[in-house]
Parts: sequence; structure tokens; C-alpha cells
Amino acid sequence: MKVYDKGRTKRIALLLTVALIFVSVPFPSHATSSTRQEIEEKEQEKDQLENQMDANEQELDGLKGEQKSLKRQLTDLNEQLTAVSDRLEELEQLIRDKEQEIVDTTQALADAKAREAWQYDCMEKRIQYAYEMGQDSLLDILFSWESFARFLNISIYTERMAEADDEMLDQIIENRQFIESEEVRLQQEKEELDYLKMQAEAEKSRVSGLISQTSNRMADYADQISEAEEEAREYEANLKKLEEDLETLKKKLQQEIAMSQRAANATWRNISDVTFEEGDLNLLANLIYCEAGGEPYEGKLAVGAVVINRMLSSVYPDTVLGVIYQKKQFSPVGSGRLALALTNNKATPDCYRAAEEAMSGMSNVGNCVYFRTPIPGLTGISIGGHIFY
Repeated sequence: MKVYDKGRTKRIALLLTVALIFVSVPFPSHATSSTRQEIEEKEQEKDQLENQMDANEQELDGLKGEQKSLKRQLTDLNEQLTAVSDRLEELEQLIRDKEQEIVDTTQALADAKAREAWQYDCMEKRIQYAYEMGQDSLLDILFSWESFARFLNISIYTERMAEADDEMLDQIIENRQFIESEEVRLQQEKEELDYLKMQAEAEKSRVSGLISQTSNRMADYADQISEAEEEAREYEANLKKLEEDLETLKKKLQQEIAMSQRAANATWRNISDVTFEEGDLNLLANLIYCEAGGEPYEGKLAVGAVVINRMLSSVYPDTVLGVIYQKKQFSPVGSGRLALALTNNKATPDCYRAAEEAMSGMSNVGNCVYFRTPIPGLTGISIGGHIFY
């Protein structure tokens, strides 16, 4: 069907005048603005990735510093363990020597006691012999000898033997007492060495435990460092891909700007020459719902006007269906939101009203063929949350 509007010639002339103001400066298309937004998002993502890379690098440096510190600790602990092990070995040798001394001293003490017992036994036998002989035997010996001098010599010899026995017994007793005291001393020293050995073993166990803990911590840090390095490689790969994507997007933006300039200089059809197909109203109303469902009515009408203006431009398809489904022009098409809206017919009465008025040739944005959310440096007609240009 054809939609006609009375007085359209004057209105179109007025709109063309307004359009000249806007087309005097080449504006990017809706696709261009989307590309710009995508570039901005990629730039932001790149900045975030670079920040993450910096943070990851700082974390990696910190982990490596901790690992280096742990290596120094481990070296110190190993030196301590070596020293403790050497000390423990020295103590064990001292204990073995001390135990041998105790064995030797115990044997010497046993020998001394045996000698002391033998000396007592000898003395007892001599005393017993003298006693058993009695006085008469002594007198017989005395009178039987050749001279008194000989008797005196025997008496002196006997006395000296008794004195020698006493002295020897005293020496034996003194020696035995000395050996006993040495045995006590050696036992005390052995106990001290055992205590030192126990301390050394405890210190060795403590240092070994610290070495085990430090080694485990080093293993943990090694795993964390490996993970951080893997993250760094992923960041680098993502950053490289982003940079490649940005380069592609920038080339695309240049192409879209060129397209925008073409549109500004293109010829335009009259609304009376446009034929709408069945279903165009429903399609346009649902696109308006997706693009401006939360906008005021003026914003809904403006979106509808952009679609119709594109139909009037020779640069774009000449049907509602062709304009809306032109590749990479309206994001709800690519995301699938428009298909869902059409399936459930989400368009509101205001969306249908805006679509009808736009299809009748009404426009509150002149000949604008693009719109987007505001970005710095972009000027145009501001309606709701969009800039139209």
C-alpha cells in the first residue's frame, strides 16, 4: 500500500534544509557508531588487560622474591642441619668413647676389688698362721736360731712385711675408691652426653621439619609462579588478539565513515514513492521496542524515522525488511532479541503508533539515518538516551 501525506512537499523541503545542516559534517552511521563503541570497548578491555598484566607481573615479581627468600632460608637451614648432624655425630662418637671408658673402668674396678679381696685373703692367712703357731712355737723358733741378731732380723722382716701389707692394702683401697669415683664421673658425663645428644636430635628434627616446610612452601610458590606465568602468557595472547581486533575495527570504522559520507551525498526518494509490504508495521514496531522500548514516545518515533529515512536514501535498501536486516546495522537483529520480540510480539501500542507515524513520513529527527548512545565528541539531536544524526 502507498502512504500519502498532505503538504509533504513543503515538509520535505523543510526537512531537507535541516538535513543539509547535519550532512554538512560527515557523521558515522549507526554501524559506524557501533564500531566506535566496539573500539572504545576494545580499548577499555585492552587497558584492563594491560592493568591485569601489570598486576600479574607485580604478583609474579613478588612470588619470585618470596621464592628467592625461601631458597636462602633453605640454604641456611641445610647448613644448620649439616652443623647439627656433625655435632650429633661428634656426640655419638663421644658417647661411644665414654661407654668404652665406662666398660674399661668397670673392668678395672672389678680387678681392683678382686685384688683387694686377694690382699685381704693373704693378710688373713698370714695372721691365721701366726696365731695358729702360738707363743711356744715362737719361743722354739727363737731358741733354735743361732743368734739373737738373726731373731731380730726376722722380727724386723716380719714387721716390715706387715707394714708393706698395710701400705699395699691402703693403696688398693685408695685405687678402688678412685676407680669408683671415676666410674661415677664417667656415668655423669655419659648422662650429660646423652642429654646433649637428645637436644641435638631434637634440633635436627626441628631443622628437618623446617626444611620440609620450606621445601613445601617453595613447591607451592613454584606452582603459583607457574600459574602466574601461564596467566601472563594468556594475557599477552589476549592483548595481541585485542590489538589485532582493534586494527580491524579501525579499518572498518574508516570504511563506515566513507559510507556515511556517501549517504550524506546520496539522492533521496519521496515518501509517496515507497510501497510498504504486509508485516512491515509489525517488524518496525518490534524493532522500535528493542531499540527504544524504555525511551519516551519521541525516542520511539525517532528510531522509526531513522529506518524510513534509510529507505528513502539510495545508499540503503529500499524496503523495511532490507533496511532492518542489512548486515551489522541493528544490534537486536544480530543478538536475536528482535526474533524473540517478533515471536512473542513484544511491541507496545506506543511502538505501533510510532511505527505508523514514521511510515506515514513523520520524522522528529529530520533526515537522520543513524543513532547511538552518546559518546564524547558526537553531536546531533538528543532524544532520551540516544543521539540522532
